[in-house]
Amino acid sequence: MDKINLNKKVYSKNQYEKVIDTKFSQLAISPSEITTAEPIISVEEFFQNYTQLFFQIPKLGETNSHEYLIKTSSEYINIDLINNDIQALIDEINILRQQNLELNQQIIDLQSK
Repeated sequence: MDKINLNKKVYSKNQYEKVIDTKFSQLAISPSEITTAEPIISVEEFFQNYTQLFFQIPKLGETNSHEYLIKTSSEYINIDLINNDIQALIDEINILRQQNLELNQQIIDLQSK
């Protein structure tokens, strides 16, 4: 059986940081790459295109539809909170309507006496 010699080099903490690169430089995008990356189209161009394509976009569908745009945009801006506010206002309107009916009934009752 052949013998294999393994050599192990040990560094102190101070030496280690000087010899071994511990940054994730190969996985990260450099700040210069981020700032120079430009979108394919601007937001203004997007909305111009959207306006032109509005009636060509299907109403319903998993993707590429008005339904998809509403769903993804609603998730992004957390529309559920807005819907909860709207529901609270609807509930309040219903209570006020009921109170109005009761007060009108009281008026009718007082007038008939």
